[in-house]
Amino acid sequence: MSKLNNSPIRIKSFQFACDIICYCDNLKEHKDFELASQLLRSGTSIGANTREAQRGVSTKDFKNKFGIALKEADETMYWLELLNATRRNVPKGMKENCEELIRILVALSKTHNS
Repeated sequence: MSKLNNSPIRIKSFQFACDIICYCDNLKEHKDFELASQLLRSGTSIGANTREAQRGVSTKDFKNKFGIALKEADETMYWLELLNATRRNVPKGMKENCEELIRILVALSKTHNS
């Protein structure tokens, strides 16, 4: 595996996307199709954008993709908070994992803003 494949953000965002997919399957079983669709889109987009960022052709492209990943992570947190507030069973640790991704993405943004 290359260094990019072993990066914490890549590993964590991929695992988070897998967890999101499983949770959205559960939401669909309970007929929460619209919420599942929104969460699935934003929750899996984090990893897709971090992967694209690491293959970026320029520093600007790199920053842009990480910025998009951060926005998607923030949107994902919104959906998780909404689901939690409406008494859906958000899996234990999912919000904390999303918060961790947000912290990592913020740190990466700050590191590459110089």
